Amino acid sequence: MSVLVKICGITTEEDALLAVAMGADALGFVFAASPRQVQLPVVADIVKRLPPEILTIGVFRDEAPARVIDIVNKTGLIGAQLHGHETPADTKAVGERVRFVIKAFAAKDRALDRAADYGADAVLMDAPAPGSGQLFDWSLTGRVPSDLRLVLAGGLTPDNVADGIASAQPWAVDVVSGVESRPGHKDPVKLRAFIAAAKAAPVEDRDSRQARRLAGHLGTRSDTSPDDRPFDWRTDS
Repeated sequence: MSVLVKICGITTEEDALLAVAMGADALGFVFAASPRQVQLPVVADIVKRLPPEILTIGVFRDEAPARVIDIVNKTGLIGAQLHGHETPADTKAVGERVRFVIKAFAAKDRALDRAADYGADAVLMDAPAPGSGQLFDWSLTGRVPSDLRLVLAGGLTPDNVADGIASAQPWAVDVVSGVESRPGHKDPVKLRAFIAAAKAAPVEDRDSRQARRLAGHLGTRSDTSPDDRPFDWRTDS
């Protein structure tokens, strides 16, 4: 088994196909204000050329749920990542019309105590300054309820991703700047090294992962039960 690897900040078809060829499981396209922001028609064209098993995610920040739903459906994306101050109601509204939803939190965000209330399919933990590409104390991932899928982000690189996986035992890892030559452009060497390191990192079985994170368990969620890897968005509910 290995973690799911999400390469985020994709801006070109070339980088998308390169990431997939090197073993990425998921790709992220940023619609929020960012040096990596992409336009709807560009994403729609890229998505058409990707294998159907690739989890394609649009990244949004403080966008109206109706707008998120509209963009995801028009581009053919599979899911949405909400990276702002979205409420549980906002997140659930998106989840009703989008197949897969990731809710992102800063590592020290008090809202993490209510992560289960958002009804997201996965919870992403980023540095206290989200999107900064900075590392944070991985022990803080224990705050995420043990029965939720954890996506580890924030300052990951080919050199430290294995350590991050060993420490946090996440369901997935998410990287942007750690595999770039410059903002919005992926570095093939870094990309290959990151995916290889992440896939080679040992992961515990589901029961062991839950036991490890039990100290940070602050809630329950009865409507989902994460399956062991490998992940398939078409069957994994």
